[in-house]
Amino acid sequence: MEEIENKYAYIGGKFVTPVRELRNKLSRIKAFIFDWDGVFNNGQKIDGGSSNFSEVDSMGTNLLRYSHYMRHDKLPLIAIISGEKNDTAFYFCKREAFHYSFSKAADKITALNFICEKENIKPEEIAYFFDDVLDLSIAEVCGLRIMVNQKSNPLFADYCVKNNLVDYLSSSSGGDFAVRETTELLIGLNDNYDAVITERKNYSPAYAKYIAEKRKITTQYFSLEDKTVKAFNF
Repeated sequence: MEEIENKYAYIGGKFVTPVRELRNKLSRIKAFIFDWDGVFNNGQKIDGGSSNFSEVDSMGTNLLRYSHYMRHDKLPLIAIISGEKNDTAFYFCKREAFHYSFSKAADKITALNFICEKENIKPEEIAYFFDDVLDLSIAEVCGLRIMVNQKSNPLFADYCVKNNLVDYLSSSSGGDFAVRETTELLIGLNDNYDAVITERKNYSPAYAKYIAEKRKITTQYFSLEDKTVKAFNF
């Protein structure tokens, strides 16, 4: 654990929660939920209001899911909860076989509660990757909180630390592969990083089985209207 802590501290990551406690938190996690804007990208919009993602970050989410699968012999639940409508996020969730894609979620805790009730999981069994004010209602209740740190808002980072809303502050910003940084951290804390990389490299039978299970997932799409959850097709 000390080696991992030193590597991440060296690149500028901050362990608000001690690394061994972070590992204990991770051992209880059953789901990974991500914000979109400012996490998978820098938050800037392109034509139509979408924002892009990186294949580097996409691989990070896949490797994290496989790491969890290796450790628990079960796929983790995985979702995106975004405050805005974003066709690129919809496409990403479908391509990567995420369980849920929430959009227009101005009140994100409503989306979280919906997922928890539907999947019979507790907030403390969820790891949440976030970056901004809109995300704090979820960060307040989740079991593991990973904040994508933007150097432009040190006061916000301080607020999150002081109010026990974050466990790890990334070195990388959104759009600079923060998802890859933080997903690899969790794989390292699962103590199976080398095995994950080797089995993916070799497309081992175990990895092929994981992919087959992953491909069975059909993404469910929802939006929020006045705190009412509404399903839609993409």
